[in-house]
Amino acid sequence: MAMQEPATRPANPRFSSGPCAKIPTFELSKLSDAALGRSHRAAVGKAKLKAAIEGTREVLGIPADYKIGIVPASDTGAVEMALWSLLGARGVEMLAWESFGSGWVTDVVKQLKLDAIAKTADYGELPDLASVDFANDVVFTWNGTTSGVRVPNGDWIAEDREGLTICDATSAAFAQDLPWDKLDVTTFSWQKVLGGEAAHGMLILSPRAVERLESYTPPWPLPKIFRLTKAGKLIEGIFTGATINTPSMLAVEDYLVALDWARSVGGLKGMMARANANTKAVADFVELHDWIDFLAHDPATLSNTSVCLKFTDDRITDGAAFAKSVAKRLEDAGVAYDIGAYRDAPAGLRIWCGGTVETSDVAALMPWVEAAFNAEINA
Repeated sequence: MAMQEPATRPANPRFSSGPCAKIPTFELSKLSDAALGRSHRAAVGKAKLKAAIEGTREVLGIPADYKIGIVPASDTGAVEMALWSLLGARGVEMLAWESFGSGWVTDVVKQLKLDAIAKTADYGELPDLASVDFANDVVFTWNGTTSGVRVPNGDWIAEDREGLTICDATSAAFAQDLPWDKLDVTTFSWQKVLGGEAAHGMLILSPRAVERLESYTPPWPLPKIFRLTKAGKLIEGIFTGATINTPSMLAVEDYLVALDWARSVGGLKGMMARANANTKAVADFVELHDWIDFLAHDPATLSNTSVCLKFTDDRITDGAAFAKSVAKRLEDAGVAYDIGAYRDAPAGLRIWCGGTVETSDVAALMPWVEAAFNAEINA
């Protein structure tokens, strides 16, 4: 059946959950000040990298005694550096409720071969946070990018913990309020909430994490790209802009531009408000239609960035095929790109609602979702 097209279209159809939509004011000309063709170790390169680090601290409100480093291989690289460099000193608990968290469980159990306690939950739910033993190191994602489920706050994390908390916050940073006093290692990547370019990760260390690095040597060999210490001391240069390997100065400039834009919309509070407004536009639609629902079971755990939806109509016999067909109709119409559910997640749609997306575009998209659903259910 042909789709009955709504009158209004999203001005920007980019709702991918990574790489995510660029800032609304983005133009290539804004990158004209990039230190192209210059060494990242020259004064100009060091200044740009330091500005990226300190701009991150300013906008996110990261404490002055926390270390912030730009590291290789996006959020994945940052998480792996933390796991390989810090774990093994005490027991480990792994919390997972979607594919990326499950990936960290695999790395710790099968690659590092640690006897970790894995606490898991199905898509749409959280593990039992009250049962976590903070005498252990605890590894978790703050926001489940592929499930649309986040931890509601940091109240469940013990203030007097003995172990470290290692938090993959890649789809939460700049959209959710991260309690830095509860987080010892935090990672994210530029291509998520700020819509930056990929390949660079951010590694944020509390004083407790630094103390672990300087007092503990893991029993396995560490490749150069993971090494954060030398002769038992933190390599301070990594956290002032002397990166382990050569960064893209074009991507660095793009991140600096995105940070400036974040400041212009009110910093962290403004970015959170934008993401919340986008998610509300989806929630308002879901409330009015009984054939679609959030994958998250508890509204308190609903992500305000990677919003995951499922079709609930009893007439659907093949959920995966149906969802793919709806996503294809929307892409073919040029109103929504890359909004199919993640490959390991339950069938459905995933709409990125981070702060670089305009609420008017989310609101314009939802009638198209209804039109695509009606066309497909009646096909």
